[in-house]
Amino acid sequence: MYELTVRDQMMIAHSFTGTVFGPAQKLHGATYVVDVTFYREALDADGLIVDIGAARSTLASVLGEFNLTNLDDHESLAGHNTTTEFMAKVVFDRLHQAIAEGRLGPTARDLQRMRVTLAESPVAWAGYEAAL
Repeated sequence: MYELTVRDQMMIAHSFTGTVFGPAQKLHGATYVVDVTFYREALDADGLIVDIGAARSTLASVLGEFNLTNLDDHESLAGHNTTTEFMAKVVFDRLHQAIAEGRLGPTARDLQRMRVTLAESPVAWAGYEAAL
């Protein structure tokens, strides 16, 4: 299986609901380093997994929706604790939609899997991976 990873980051603010979160129930910030890995069995006719430029610009666009914002203010996230795990799935879903729309090029529809990882520190990260 071939794989290609691109990276970007986003800075967000948010708060959590529930005593399990302790002090993180208060508004706080995080800078997520976001890695997206694309997988496919065979390279396309140009010898690519996916176009790196298209993957990077699409990831930047997806993260731009959240970068430098308070996630508590996003209607699409209302009612959810925007944990690292939850946000990994949100980014995955938006990238999956971008692939379906052709934003990563026509051969990106042949990708088999994708993994999104959000690192909130050098010692803790979470992700979401699934077949496409």
